[in-house]
Amino acid sequence: MSDQASEPKRGHFAKNEGEVILREHEYDGIQEYDQKLPNWWLFTFYGAIVWFVLYWFLYYQLHGLRSDREVVVAEMKAVYEKKSQELQAALANLNDDMLVNEMAKDAAIVANGEAIYTTNCVACHGADLAAVMVAGDQKIPLPGRSLVDGVWEYGGKPMDIFKLINKGSPADATGLNGAKMQAWDQMLTPMQVAEVTAFIISKNAKEFSAQP
Repeated sequence: MSDQASEPKRGHFAKNEGEVILREHEYDGIQEYDQKLPNWWLFTFYGAIVWFVLYWFLYYQLHGLRSDREVVVAEMKAVYEKKSQELQAALANLNDDMLVNEMAKDAAIVANGEAIYTTNCVACHGADLAAVMVAGDQKIPLPGRSLVDGVWEYGGKPMDIFKLINKGSPADATGLNGAKMQAWDQMLTPMQVAEVTAFIISKNAKEFSAQP
């Protein structure tokens, strides 16, 4: 009798909090209990359903939300516009005299330029800027041009070098053995390009100090 009294009620589902129901269906000897879910769980579940319906309506029907692709494109456009503004501001104040007599003589700027050069330019122009790699007794030519031989294919003024690094070889240029200078404005800021230029000038100090 006591065992029968302790058995849970049978029904389709629990209606009250704390109530335990033994559901009436049974399959292969397996029975299932049911309890009423906590209100916080039910509110979360129903809220998720409501949010899904609202989001679906806003996104697919009203087109009020941007896709991930649109967000990425907008952010890339903003970055490009900001870099363009920085470039214009840098070009407005940058000139040959500033590169030679100020930046190339500033030890901190030259050090920054050397670090950028070492990271990005050594593979083509060499650690000593001579565009060769020394392997034992052999000197192996690298793809880039020498930056210390006094030959400037696309203009030898400091600003010519800055523009060449920033925008790469001209469209009609054949390059050195077919290898053309890439445009670094997609990877470096205008200030970083100016620092690299200052570093190169510092390695050709005698040549550039003689320029008017």
